[in-house]
Amino acid sequence: MNADFATMSSFSADIATQSAPGKLILCGEHAVVYGQPAIALPLADIRAYAQVMVGTPGSGLRLYAPDLGREWIVDTNAEDPLGELALATLHALNAPHTDLALTLSATIPIASGMGSGAAIATAMVRALADWAGQSLSPAEVSALVYTSEQRYHGTPSGIDNTVIAYEQPLWFVRHTTAEQQIVADIEPITIAQPLTLVIGDTGIRSATRLPVGDVRRRWQANPHYYEDLFTQVGELSRAVRVALATGDLVGLGPLLNANQTLLEMIGVSSPELERLVAAARAAGAVGAKLSGAGWGGVMVALTDSTDSRSAVTTALRKAGAVRVLETTVAATSKRSPRSA
Repeated sequence: MNADFATMSSFSADIATQSAPGKLILCGEHAVVYGQPAIALPLADIRAYAQVMVGTPGSGLRLYAPDLGREWIVDTNAEDPLGELALATLHALNAPHTDLALTLSATIPIASGMGSGAAIATAMVRALADWAGQSLSPAEVSALVYTSEQRYHGTPSGIDNTVIAYEQPLWFVRHTTAEQQIVADIEPITIAQPLTLVIGDTGIRSATRLPVGDVRRRWQANPHYYEDLFTQVGELSRAVRVALATGDLVGLGPLLNANQTLLEMIGVSSPELERLVAAARAAGAVGAKLSGAGWGGVMVALTDSTDSRSAVTTALRKAGAVRVLETTVAATSKRSPRSA
């Protein structure tokens, strides 16, 4: 929209609040960076929130992150990725860089592999658009957030910003065109039966770029070995997609277990993750694996009943999880990603 501020102020809001879900990668971590498919799920009841308020005159563009104990002025932190994203979003909206206060919070564990950074960024972009009285499509939101993700993670797959912006279970394949441009093929997937998941947080924080960078160095040193592992992960992702579409939760569990084994071979697991995975399986989980970049963060267990969910939750706490989250991913039908 090409509107000057005088026109825009007639329909911009004094306060705007938006949210965005967390995410889990069910299958395909790391291999997705090398052209293999991955499956990601939005977590509708585990979310990030952003509120935009008009600030006092002369206060500038301010960000508040109470979960991090941070408060800063964007103008004096030019290298801050969230501040850069706020400015980029205002520019995309043709909105003024004015006196605004943005408060960011989340129930998503930070640096855990659950997309907290992308969720906070998505919520912020949505809130700024809401404040400006405008609408951004999921594709536009995803593109803005991906630029910010690059600042945090170096060479992210793009899966976090995509599944969070669209809020749909997605099949994601990234590849390089003949012109050396990285593009992604994205499809919504069918989930025939609800998934009851228990998420165990190791409490160990590891920036995504660290294990991603380490895997890249390993791949460069031994491409044949790692490409074989990535291919096997891709085959598992295809089998997981079939199990989800047919509602075969019994068959899904062993596929998740096999993915965990391959992630250990790739080198992104940890003793803490493996302890929680083992505890979940022993307590009756149908399958369990790490989720995300690894070296810490979270693992996810698939359960088949309320009783087993409770038993797995208890077992994870006893095994040292600093936080345990329970969530259900609803059954869904295959449909096109939403557009504005």
